[in-house]
Amino acid sequence: MRTYLDHASTSPARPAVIDAMSRWLANTGDPGRIHEEGLAARVAVEEARESVSAFLGCRSSREVVFTSGATEAIATAVWGAAERGGHQVVTAVEHSAVRLSAEAAADVTLVGVDGVGRVDVDQVLAAIRPDTACVHVQWANHEVGTIQPVSDVVAACRERGVLVHVDAAQAAGHVEVDFRSLDADLVSVSAHKFGGPPGIGALLIRRGLRLRPLLRGGDQERARRAGMENVPAIAGFGAACAAIDVETEAKQHCALTQRILDAEIDGVVPYGDPVGRVPHLVCLGVLGIEPQAVLLGLDRAGIAAHSGSACSSEALEPSPVLEAMGVDAHRSLRVSVGWSSTDADIDAFVNGLPDVLASLRRLSG
Repeated sequence: MRTYLDHASTSPARPAVIDAMSRWLANTGDPGRIHEEGLAARVAVEEARESVSAFLGCRSSREVVFTSGATEAIATAVWGAAERGGHQVVTAVEHSAVRLSAEAAADVTLVGVDGVGRVDVDQVLAAIRPDTACVHVQWANHEVGTIQPVSDVVAACRERGVLVHVDAAQAAGHVEVDFRSLDADLVSVSAHKFGGPPGIGALLIRRGLRLRPLLRGGDQERARRAGMENVPAIAGFGAACAAIDVETEAKQHCALTQRILDAEIDGVVPYGDPVGRVPHLVCLGVLGIEPQAVLLGLDRAGIAAHSGSACSSEALEPSPVLEAMGVDAHRSLRVSVGWSSTDADIDAFVNGLPDVLASLRRLSG
């Protein structure tokens, strides 16, 4: 029996999602056509849009633009904002999808964070210039789970007339997201982070805001994103949103990850804010041992986890997030739970990690 503790990377599709997708994989039409199959597909897309809109607290379902995922949604926000000015503000702990897109589109000011990975609102505001087109701030960090003061950043940017984009990929489905109350201009989300299908996400665009489309070639999504709608994935996205009880799952996930934080494992220290964090994710520093060896040892023990450090991913550099926090950016372990996680999964991890570390330390002498 495998233990899967990498839900922050991608979470298995919920049963309701599989059911919804299966129907449209077997029998779909182009939602842009007026024959029976096309009209049925259009109904499915719009019903899913309503589900996503309600789940994320939108003023109207018209604020939901379906994309291929959070990466495309982020790129749309970045390049659409770039028409308004040549400068963008990015926190130092943003996902690479935000950071690299912004660096390609504009002159970028990086804003640092404190030792738990939280940005200071005043520092964000100090980085705004007359030509600032957009400020990017994540809702919750993808490596250490720290929740950012997004409401304060959004309110301050609105006062200054600067667009603000919130990357909510690690927050949606794990904490309550209310687009209306947040009052941000743009919010990006991805379905597969909370049990929806891969390959589908959304950019929430505040009502009345006109943004240049990233993809051109058709009038789909009210001319905001060209290309035939992915009906099976959109239906699955809507089903995922309808299936979640965020409050209940958050309590369950917080209890599971707290067990990891409470475990006393020699040579392991927690990173990020232990309290102001998303419930499903914790990051651990593993002192003196390279993360690739730890991940491989855990995998041999039947446990899937992740690290943001260089030798365990495609990148050949330390974790920018941990570097910005001023902690060891080379040796980290990210553990994340999801809708299918159980106490047995945590038992396997807290019992298995010490054995893996002890074995590796013996090998290293």
